[in-house]
Amino acid sequence: GPQAYADAVATYLAFAVDKAANIWSALCSWMSDRGALRETFARQAIPMVWDFAEASPFSGSCGNFSMFIDRISDAISHTPALLLSLGAAAFQRSAETGANGVPHIICTDPPYYDNIGYADLSDFFYVWLRRSLGDIYPELFNTLLTPKAEELIASPYRHGGKEKAQEFFENGLGKVFENIRKVQPVEFPMTVFYAFKQTEGTEAELGGGHPGRQKEQAGETHAPQTSSNLHGETADPQSQHVSTGWETMLSGLIDSGFAITGTWPMRTELGNRMVGAGTNALASSIVLSCRPRPADAPVATRREFLAALKKELPDALRHLQAGNIAPVDLAQASIGPGMAIFTHYAKVMEADGSAMGVRAALGLINQLLDEILAQQEGEFDADTRWALAWFEQFGMEDGPFGEAETLSRAKNTAVNGLVEAGIITARSGKVRLLKRSELPSDWSPATDKRLVHWEIAQHLIRALENGGETVAANILRQLGSNGELARDLAYRLYNLCDRKKWAQEALAYNSLIIAWPEISKLARKTPGTSQTQEEMFR
Repeated sequence: GPQAYADAVATYLAFAVDKAANIWSALCSWMSDRGALRETFARQAIPMVWDFAEASPFSGSCGNFSMFIDRISDAISHTPALLLSLGAAAFQRSAETGANGVPHIICTDPPYYDNIGYADLSDFFYVWLRRSLGDIYPELFNTLLTPKAEELIASPYRHGGKEKAQEFFENGLGKVFENIRKVQPVEFPMTVFYAFKQTEGTEAELGGGHPGRQKEQAGETHAPQTSSNLHGETADPQSQHVSTGWETMLSGLIDSGFAITGTWPMRTELGNRMVGAGTNALASSIVLSCRPRPADAPVATRREFLAALKKELPDALRHLQAGNIAPVDLAQASIGPGMAIFTHYAKVMEADGSAMGVRAALGLINQLLDEILAQQEGEFDADTRWALAWFEQFGMEDGPFGEAETLSRAKNTAVNGLVEAGIITARSGKVRLLKRSELPSDWSPATDKRLVHWEIAQHLIRALENGGETVAANILRQLGSNGELARDLAYRLYNLCDRKKWAQEALAYNSLIIAWPEISKLARKTPGTSQTQEEMFR
């Protein structure tokens, strides 16, 4: 038959070989919780595996080579043949060299600074593709390994140190966005996918106190945001750090003439992926919608920029919360509305006459985000406001009775009332918030004489963790409007835990928000057939 047809079949079979390499290597491990094999690249790294697992190449639903071929075949059958008649084509080309002046609508997922060594990891598959397809595509496989010199990541070992690597990355990314600006039609927005933690800081700045001391993945640490302690003292906003990855990417966009017009959080990450295990890893990618900035964009002062932020960001934040965005993604998603204001201006001028940089703008957005969440505390009852202030200072650990008494007077409540409400224990001169494991399993909001928003949120999380969404919905059904306030409280508590680097505690509040749509849907249903299921978990 025709040579081209044979080459196409060989190409698709080579894809199946690549899938086999991912499943058949001695770097695969076993997921005991799911009773399944974990592939080599469960995350963007080649791990050290002490006890590897083997898949059968000839049978089963995991490592079966015939199944790989079927999956490739399914993908081909769903590929529109119309694309070829429209002249669609794929090219391997450096993004820095542009698109030869031809108009393009750009949708891109740029590299994450120094987080992932894409080319190094690609070698794992490249060596097998080169064996399979080297004779068919000699121009693509004319090197022993993948080319790495031009790869646009800030890799210190390739560029002689961290500073030179950063310079290489910033210059390269700037050239990419400049080239995109030349070919992007003004009628359409450019979209940029980005899934990267928005803040970072040193271990000393992050703290390591209770209730969670887990160190997070590289690039997923968090800096303290502006906050108040029990005595009302405010942290220095200049101590904030923003992600170098975010700063560099946004600087490249803005310097090349783009303005950010919106943010679309998209749930793209699986909850059971390895990078998310036991950490506050992002659940979503953030899609930035960008358009060319008008040539007549105005210049603003720092005061005018702050005034615009304070006017527009609270409504944007409420909109994001109403859309049930996960707390772990809230800081990232708020970049869009905040930077849309910043990039509306040609420049924002500081008091000394210099132009405000992206890092300073992100710091102000972060500061205002924290202030807005703190202002929402006014919606909570006095006992909950006390619990929030106490939690921020002591977590779930013991604190002095004297401080608890002083704080209770400031919050217009009393320690004995907090004990009666069932949210603290007070004995031997010490006061402590009750842990979820200590809460009564037979609690019902219908019979609680002192219903507290803090208590509601903790019971909802306890029900979700122990009984699932159905049991949590049974509680929510009895709460009325108090349920929505408990959800707002979960946002605030996540924000506190994230700032303190209490990863495990933060996960609990993040999980409640993620499950909220399903819990709400179940709560609206009339109780009936699900009652047996609820009883099973009690």
